[in-house]
Amino acid sequence: MEKIRERFKPNKSSCESVRLRKRSSILYSTDDRRPQTLELFGISVSVFTVIFRLLNCLLVQTSFVPDEYWQSLEISHRMVFSYGYETWEWKEGIRGYTYPLLFALMYKLLDLINFDTAYLLVFLPRVFQALLAAYADVKLSHLVLQWETPDVAKWTCFCQLCSWFTWYCCSRTLTNTMETVLTTLALCFYPLPGSKMHSSWKYLCLVSLAVVIRPTALIVWLPLLLYHFCGEQNKLKFITQRCIPIAAFALAVSTLIDSVFYGKWIFVQWNFLKFNVLHNVAEFYGAHPWHWYFTQGLLVVIGPHLPFFMHGCSLATKKHRILLITIFWTTAIYSLLAHKEFRFIYPVLPFCMIFCGISLAKLRAWRKTAAGALLVLNLFPALYTGLIHQRGTLDVMHDLQRLCDISDSHNSTDLLFLMPCHSTPLYSHLHCPLKLRFLECPPDLTGNEEYVDEAAVFFSNPLHWLRTSFPSQSTLPSHIVLFDFLEKEIAGFLEENRFTKQAEIFHTHFPEGRVGKNILIYTRGSGLNIDSFL
Repeated sequence: MEKIRERFKPNKSSCESVRLRKRSSILYSTDDRRPQTLELFGISVSVFTVIFRLLNCLLVQTSFVPDEYWQSLEISHRMVFSYGYETWEWKEGIRGYTYPLLFALMYKLLDLINFDTAYLLVFLPRVFQALLAAYADVKLSHLVLQWETPDVAKWTCFCQLCSWFTWYCCSRTLTNTMETVLTTLALCFYPLPGSKMHSSWKYLCLVSLAVVIRPTALIVWLPLLLYHFCGEQNKLKFITQRCIPIAAFALAVSTLIDSVFYGKWIFVQWNFLKFNVLHNVAEFYGAHPWHWYFTQGLLVVIGPHLPFFMHGCSLATKKHRILLITIFWTTAIYSLLAHKEFRFIYPVLPFCMIFCGISLAKLRAWRKTAAGALLVLNLFPALYTGLIHQRGTLDVMHDLQRLCDISDSHNSTDLLFLMPCHSTPLYSHLHCPLKLRFLECPPDLTGNEEYVDEAAVFFSNPLHWLRTSFPSQSTLPSHIVLFDFLEKEIAGFLEENRFTKQAEIFHTHFPEGRVGKNILIYTRGSGLNIDSFL
């Protein structure tokens, strides 16, 4: 019996010399690490994305909404060069200086090295925003790479770069754009189910910064924060040692910055929520039905990606559920507010692109056809809205900026903009202290039901307003800027005061309301002629 046992005893030396062959097939591999690099068209995704977004920046030459200038660049210009217009939001303290401060630092640097040209003051912030967008795109692809398969990561990146609305918005100096970038970066460090990149400190810092810049960013992050809280083992530690210290520090720094520039202690985030949410002051600028985001807004923002988004949602697993909840929650909460805009739901667009990537990765036989169709269908709206639609309000400022090059023009030039309020940028694009006047439209904050803003008064009777505002020749402006639809209505005033048409600049193929197809510049007989300085 002992001899039999001896035969079955393991041989130590033989055990040490034997090495099992490692299988090369990923089917049997226990290493769950994903490839750490992606390539598009044979180029590193990082390099390709940076080049792509810089090209994106160059090919967006149109205006979107007034806030991209009036709530950022105009304030930055005032901070550094001591002249620039502050809208009613700044007078009421509902806007923070943190975002404009970024551009003010750039302006100050340009000023110190004597390179503060109007072109650089406009272009440099947009390049900065484009590079941030590129970084967020790369981080999103890396997140999906380790969260999903490399195939899904590649197609998510493709969808993100294809998106016409991202192309249209990502290089603009809007707080919504910065909110989207910070939300995307924060998502990359968020503890998604199965994710290995998560870092509570990093994502909470990015969320806090997003809320400081645009308080409504909290809407997007409420379900995500609640989900993280519910899944956290040590909930008290998460609240007391993570959330509260980071939020308190961010708000303290933000309050300090705002208080310095406002010249008094102020809590901007509360004022913002009070005016826009509790008092719904934003309704003054237009209201939409509750279902607008579901029936129009989200459909336009997602654009040609919509079928792929819907297909990707149908393929979603349990780990994707929190992203779907966040998309629906954000859209639903914004639907409760009367004033609605496409850009408000821009921060959830990268979430949608993940589902589009899942869809394309699943399509085997039709993948190339679908990708080609997606590229073509996004190409037209991206190029049209970036190069053609609503470009006149920027082109006219480029023409007017030539007046700044004339040594004596500052005293003799007096510009009057007879356009819907904030139609064009102002000093941030002129970069010289010309005399300017435009129609204002601040909301009534006193509760006066009979209140009518200046722009509405003018458009109700343009001729009467002009003759009342300029009773004598000495009070007349040297230049008048207006949309072409108004030309016939004030023709009598222009003729009797010897104004002549100086320039006609294309603006849009789709004029509506008080916005015309072209922008006209009229010059008074003794005024400076723009064409003479070309």
